[in-house]
Amino acid sequence: MAVATENRAGDIPSTFCPRDRRRYVLAAAILASALGFIDGSIVAIAIPAIRLDLGASLVDAQWISNAYALTLSALILVGGAAGDRFGLRATFIAGIVFFIVTSIACAAAPNAATLIVSRALQGIGAAIMVPCSLAIIAKAYPKAERGRAIGIWAASSALTTAIGPVLGGFVLSSFDASVWRVIFAINLPLGALAVYLLVAKVPADLPEGRRRLDLVGAVLAIAGFGALAYGLTALSAESTGQASMLASLFAVGIGVVGLVVFVWWEARQPNPMVELSLFRNRPFSGANIATFFLYFSLSAVLFYLPMLLIAGWGLTSAEAGFIFLPLSAAIALLSGPVGKLSDKLGARLPITLGSAIVALAFAGLAYLSASAIHAFWAGVFPAMVVMGLGMALVVSPLSTAIMTAVDDRHSGAASGINNAVARVAGLMAVAAMGAVAAFVYASVLGEIPPGSIPGYGEPVATALPAHMEAARLHASDSAFAAVAAITALFCVFSAITAWQSIAGAKRKAA
Repeated sequence: MAVATENRAGDIPSTFCPRDRRRYVLAAAILASALGFIDGSIVAIAIPAIRLDLGASLVDAQWISNAYALTLSALILVGGAAGDRFGLRATFIAGIVFFIVTSIACAAAPNAATLIVSRALQGIGAAIMVPCSLAIIAKAYPKAERGRAIGIWAASSALTTAIGPVLGGFVLSSFDASVWRVIFAINLPLGALAVYLLVAKVPADLPEGRRRLDLVGAVLAIAGFGALAYGLTALSAESTGQASMLASLFAVGIGVVGLVVFVWWEARQPNPMVELSLFRNRPFSGANIATFFLYFSLSAVLFYLPMLLIAGWGLTSAEAGFIFLPLSAAIALLSGPVGKLSDKLGARLPITLGSAIVALAFAGLAYLSASAIHAFWAGVFPAMVVMGLGMALVVSPLSTAIMTAVDDRHSGAASGINNAVARVAGLMAVAAMGAVAAFVYASVLGEIPPGSIPGYGEPVATALPAHMEAARLHASDSAFAAVAAITALFCVFSAITAWQSIAGAKRKAA
């Protein structure tokens, strides 16, 4: 196995990777993380085109997002542990290759069901790839250089995440609905370049241990969260009879039982996927609760807002893509200064204030929709700028709160848990808020037969009579207003939780 060697006189590398090879590690990590980060945001913009091209329902659209989120959130901790056991470079390459192959399967999917299965498999690749992208940087760079390298990685990831949906929106607006396949196919050249850099330019690292992977825990997590998401998503279906309702509630119950079994299993493992003892720490638990409700709200708005804008208001995908720009730009520009501020004042104030600002932005979106104010650049976009500023106040201090709440020896596990909590929140948001949107949409339409008007977020294939188009638009506005109002309340709850549980000054939790 390759090991680092001296690469210049007097320069003995302190990591597995020689100094002149580290830039290739950084480039590969940036490329791979861009694949994972961009994928979710561009897919949200592409959902209306996918629904039109494949004839997908709202439930199908939810699962196109949630199948990926389910396997990613349930397996991301296992993916990080796999890097330690098998070596980061080898695991990273395997994750990228698997992600590329499943991306091609997504691009070639002939129907919604196949796309959903391919997306679930793609999430497995992402669960291996995403944690390795940061971990391999930390392992390749010595401590003295690690902060700068991670800063470059974070800034580059934020930049690609900001630009990706905008460019994807322009592509989707310039061609017919079938062009959505390109957003998955583009992963092939980008991923291939990352694999080439890792294979040809980066030496292999030594595995750090023989820690067992908690595969049983991963299966239980997928089963529990999957059943819960299935039950919540089923409530979005057009069939709302008693039998359908009972089946949905039964699935939710199975999911809850599955998660109870998952907790029972994790509590009895010597090397669990989730270190449950950390939740006895009040600041750690509070920070994760705040994370869940904040990211639940963010994920719901970013999934259902593009549907309203494109299928409801008639905006182009290019215009809708700009809603992601303020979030990424604000985080990229302000995370550094906000991080320094939280070092001085503690994490509680910026997290509380940021969550409250996000709540204000989502309340503004609810008002715009409920009042039928269809102003994108003068209404929606400014609200998204406010939301971006609020999230920029939260992201860095939230990481600080998680890290300072636990001992240093648990920092990796704590960070992984917080990452998984954010992703599970997104999974639950898309599932649960779909039921809210579908219920309000159908209620506002009243006695108009469901089949005569497209569902929420479904583009109109043929022009509707004026009165039916007006009813559809009013129902769409009302449905999203309900989603935005609920998420605003959740952000307020996140702010309250942060204020009550997170320390106001920088200090280790007792």
